[in-house]
Amino acid sequence: MQMPQPDAGVIARRDAITARLRQAVPGAVIDDPAETRAYECDALSAYRCPPLAVVLPATTAEVAAVLRICHEERVPVVPRGAGTSLAGGSMPTADAVVVGLARMNAVLETDLEDRFIRVQAGRTNLSVSGAVDGAGFFYAPDPSSQLACAIGGNIGMNSGGAHCLKYGVTTNNLLGVTLVTMQGEVVELGGPMGEAPGLDLLGVVCGSEGQLGIVTEAVLRILPKPAGARPVLVGFDASETAGACVAAIIRAGILPVAIEFMDRPCIRATEAFAHAGYPDCEALLIVEVEGTPPEIDEQLRLIRDIAEGFDPVEFRESRSEDESRRIWLGRKSAFGAMGQINDYMCLDGTIPVSTLPQVLGGIARLSGEYGLDVANVFHAGDGNMHPLILYNANTPGDLERCEALGAEILKLCVEVGGCLTGEHGVGVEKRELMTTQFNAGDMEAQMRVKDVFDPHWLLNAAKVFPLAVSAPRREAIRNAA
Repeated sequence: MQMPQPDAGVIARRDAITARLRQAVPGAVIDDPAETRAYECDALSAYRCPPLAVVLPATTAEVAAVLRICHEERVPVVPRGAGTSLAGGSMPTADAVVVGLARMNAVLETDLEDRFIRVQAGRTNLSVSGAVDGAGFFYAPDPSSQLACAIGGNIGMNSGGAHCLKYGVTTNNLLGVTLVTMQGEVVELGGPMGEAPGLDLLGVVCGSEGQLGIVTEAVLRILPKPAGARPVLVGFDASETAGACVAAIIRAGILPVAIEFMDRPCIRATEAFAHAGYPDCEALLIVEVEGTPPEIDEQLRLIRDIAEGFDPVEFRESRSEDESRRIWLGRKSAFGAMGQINDYMCLDGTIPVSTLPQVLGGIARLSGEYGLDVANVFHAGDGNMHPLILYNANTPGDLERCEALGAEILKLCVEVGGCLTGEHGVGVEKRELMTTQFNAGDMEAQMRVKDVFDPHWLLNAAKVFPLAVSAPRREAIRNAA
């Protein structure tokens, strides 16, 4: 993975820069090389680079002070939430200051009547629901990493989760943000009382991967917990058959709260890890519906009728809250379970649901061509694929072969009418594939938006835009300065 050469002038001024940062945010600056290694990568751990320094502010005012200094010194800045990005979204460069938001984890306001909560961006996803659970509410987006991932990162990548089929992804549950620009200006976008007039800047910021500013606070929609919910396990003897069943459920107009897919390699690893009671089959769907008991029974009857047309090897309804909990524990543990048996790279492409059988077949074909196994676990209801390519990090050439296979799978997603990412973002992982989905005019429009927010291109450098496209722009800006 190619990265631009660090700015030697910034590195030469390291001591002076960190001294200014310490004066602005006392006790919150890390510059010991041994300690900065903790921030050298995120969950895309195949690539690492210790940053120039790390700052851990506790308030929006401190973030603004840090960005003003970095802007004046022309120092690149990498925003970081919990470091769970699977696309290298918070990987630093050697001349960059990492601004970590882990200390910014407070609940600032809760309004049950108007159904919103205001939190600092470093608060974990799951703890947002935890803050309102006792009052009968929850926050809908639920990435698999929700125990650890931070709201700021969710906003940066527009994260989804298992239940996004019914409730939408982050952008559908985000009401407003406090944003600090690279110049240190604090801006309020949106808010709890509906959309602001004018340009949809909140929509631009959500999913912008830290390219436009640092989100320090978020106003999130909270929802009343449903009367009840029940998952079912549906096993099939082929992945393509399971994919066809998903397409049929969606085509019938039924809207489960979630439809999750796992294939045999993932089922076996997850069952050994979480003991969820999954059936022994080639492919498994977890379909959850919610509502009152009669509503749940009627929805499951319709789903069973559809599934029977695809000759399932098993159709099993959860019989208790404990069984439902174990079913979802297994799904949420899938990535960790696979990590116990193999190195892997987790992809993130999105496709039309109707093409699931075709794409699953294509992934199997490409897996054979490249000689690397692929395990599939993903949000089937909205076509958000998460193929896990298994490789050996200690075998020379395996990582490069893995990346080449990943590129072909993502190109396949685009070819069938999908896109490169659903919730993990582009980061550095998919950066060079952007021209597969976007033409030159598209890329120029996106870069002009960045020019407005970050005219010196200091925020999250070398991410999202292919280096061949962005390097001339960055070089011209540097020379002009």
